[in-house]
Amino acid sequence: MASEKSRVLVLGGTGYLGKRLVKASLRQGHPTYVLQRPENCMDINKIQLLVRFKKGGAKIIEGSLSDHGSLVRAVKQVDVVISALSSSDTSATATQLQHKIVDAIKEAGNVKRFVPAEFCIDPARMFHKHEPAKALNDGMMAVRKAIQDAKIPYTAIAANVFAGYYAPNLCQFGTLMPPKDKVDIFGDGNAKVIFLDEDDIATYTIKTIDDPRTVNKTLHLMPPENILSQNELVEIWEKLTEKKLKKSFISAEEFLAMMKGAHFIIQFGIAHNYPLYYEGCLTNFEVKEGEEEASKLYPDVKYTRVEEYLKRYL
Repeated sequence: MASEKSRVLVLGGTGYLGKRLVKASLRQGHPTYVLQRPENCMDINKIQLLVRFKKGGAKIIEGSLSDHGSLVRAVKQVDVVISALSSSDTSATATQLQHKIVDAIKEAGNVKRFVPAEFCIDPARMFHKHEPAKALNDGMMAVRKAIQDAKIPYTAIAANVFAGYYAPNLCQFGTLMPPKDKVDIFGDGNAKVIFLDEDDIATYTIKTIDDPRTVNKTLHLMPPENILSQNELVEIWEKLTEKKLKKSFISAEEFLAMMKGAHFIIQFGIAHNYPLYYEGCLTNFEVKEGEEEASKLYPDVKYTRVEEYLKRYL
């Protein structure tokens, strides 16, 4: 007889990645719960999404991340907690909310697995030299330490880069759409980047929650055919469009100089992406003890290739 699927609570379930996690959890047969937060009760898009989740079989729990008691009550109803709160929020409030989740899980005492809100480049391997990215990285590491100190079973998901933010725009800043005539190439354009379809991130995440091989480990999402340089990404787009783009090569000094006077989000993006393009941080290591690689653990997942992803934008 097959073992019973874990009950899953998704926090931030109406967000960009959160809604995909809810759908993946339901699709893989888990009893799935979504926290309905009072601050979202006037957001028609989020409310309608919750209604669709409920229709699809999810259970909606009322609670607030700022109300410890309600959060503990929600956590006590499940086996697994996944935090899909935005990891790109660099404010102190975002880190404080993560610590509140850890405190609630610790008090509830019943959670078999916690997946914290990382879903990016592994913060244990990122040594940011530039703010504001350094603050985000330090905050995530502080949350991870709190999880370990509380002896909460966890799996950290190193999802590298979301394809929607990096692939269609060919890694350009200031747009999420493909460039029409010219493209900036960072460094020599040969540093490898790992692109993940957001639905695949959700699929891998849900597969790991009942897997004893991933408890108290970092799961690296490194689908081999999606490990591409910026040059290779541009070549794929040029092949699909049958059009060559004019290329400007941006030195490390020029790249960092772009931060001056830029909007905070652009400054964050530059600081965050510097190690990707100029240090090759995504692929300059071997997966070691205490870590796993998703495509090897779950070869049955038919992940979306970058070329397939780009075809959506033709």
